[in-house]
Amino acid sequence: MSEQITDTIRVRNERARAAALAALAGVEVEATDLIEFQSRGRVVIIGGNEALEFASRLQPPLRAQVLLTEGEELPGVPVIPQAGRTLRIDGHLGAFRLQLGEPGKPNAELLTADLILDLETEPQLDMPMKPPGYLCSGTDEPSLEQAAEQLRDLVGTFDKPRYFNYDASICAHGRSGQIACTRCIDACPAEAISSLIEKVTVDVHRCQGGGVCATVCPSGAIRYSYPQPRDTLEQVRLLLKTYRQAGGLNPVLVISADTDGAPPPLEPHLIPLEVEELASVGLETWLSALAYGAESVLLLDRGAMPERVGEAVKQQIGSAGEILAALGYPDSAVRLVDEQSLSADVENAQIAITPANFSANGGKRQVAYMAIDYLFEQSTRARPMVNLTVGAPFGTAQVEADACTLCLACVGACPGRALLAGEDEPQLRFIEANCLQCGICTRTCPEDAIWITPRLLFDREERNRIRLLHREPPFCCSECGKPFATRSVIENMLKKLEGHWMFQDSKARHRLTLCEDCRVVDIVQDPQAMAQGVKGETLQ
Repeated sequence: MSEQITDTIRVRNERARAAALAALAGVEVEATDLIEFQSRGRVVIIGGNEALEFASRLQPPLRAQVLLTEGEELPGVPVIPQAGRTLRIDGHLGAFRLQLGEPGKPNAELLTADLILDLETEPQLDMPMKPPGYLCSGTDEPSLEQAAEQLRDLVGTFDKPRYFNYDASICAHGRSGQIACTRCIDACPAEAISSLIEKVTVDVHRCQGGGVCATVCPSGAIRYSYPQPRDTLEQVRLLLKTYRQAGGLNPVLVISADTDGAPPPLEPHLIPLEVEELASVGLETWLSALAYGAESVLLLDRGAMPERVGEAVKQQIGSAGEILAALGYPDSAVRLVDEQSLSADVENAQIAITPANFSANGGKRQVAYMAIDYLFEQSTRARPMVNLTVGAPFGTAQVEADACTLCLACVGACPGRALLAGEDEPQLRFIEANCLQCGICTRTCPEDAIWITPRLLFDREERNRIRLLHREPPFCCSECGKPFATRSVIENMLKKLEGHWMFQDSKARHRLTLCEDCRVVDIVQDPQAMAQGVKGETLQ
């Protein structure tokens, strides 16, 4: 390509990118709730002699108290010696609680503070993203001066956006007392998410909008709320559509975190999209961008992501690559890049299709399936299915027929409604499109009869088809003939109760083969059963 043609394309792409960014500026982002903090300047400084010296320098409105880890007290400085006691820190800006010793013991002590300055070489809190109001500092003079300025700036009333929405009804964390999916808990760099067994809880004050929880959530139970996913997807769609309409060629979407500052100068065909945090957008956004016409999606990593967040993002990128390769596209069309490699080898990961224009409304999985289905329709080399690495949010379930008793515990526990009971007879049915690969079914099955395998079917009809996993003829009541259980359930029950003292005579064993109504009648007509209170039944 001649230099003149290259310059013409560059100018054309520069104009198209400018038009796309101008269109983006007109998109209104839906507002979210605000979380308020109030700090009155009460500071606990954790450290030794350097903490004592620094505390004496602080002026109102800051009021310092030292939690002395070692060294001797100084006059005029309020000091609480740690004295070998354990220390637990909870809370956030304006509401910290520092528990010394074991509560209820004579040496226990509770401190409260608005701010904490930790001068220890190894901070007391070791999570990658510390709570708001918890500062760590070196003990050299420039670092201490900076810490003093930060503390002064954190006195008053502050607010921040509520970054997430949580729908417990579709959460795959736990069911029936069993914990399965812990992706959000494991990935959260602020350790703001904790388990309540049946669901999770998020500390809104400690959450700092890292967004990786929403990215790794297989069901969409946790969703980023500022901006809303639909707002981000609309920005992506508008950017790429406007760029094309303005004559731009070979668009590549470059996603970066606005907390890292403005991206470096980009080649004209590289279209920047700044998001709150790099990990706040995931598989459904990347694949939608490719469906909207981006030839590739580059995630600009400047080294600010905590390790656990980076690993979670890489796992999602791995799943995207597996899906793209099976669809016949380059598996590197979505990838992490640093500033040095930002413009390198872009041509090696091109996806050239007719751009989609669908509006990405709906839940996380619906949006992901819309993008996947469109990319499948556009491909001429797609395979019918792809096996995915463990951790992917799509997959199948299978049942060992000889072990399954059709107790349907898995049906009641399944958060995605992928497992269904039969309508007219004992059956276990399955819809693959709904399977989150959370593993709750495998944990709740009393017979260990079910297992899951990550994969993705590209045929939409096959993916949404109700598939029969297991069926059995019903067991009918020995008296009235009404079906009320499966044969394997009754046989297992008879076997397990074989040596039980309440079921030694033939009448008691026969009673196990009766439906609920006939069992009541039989008990009432048997004086011995009434006296013993067979099976602990209480007649109303």
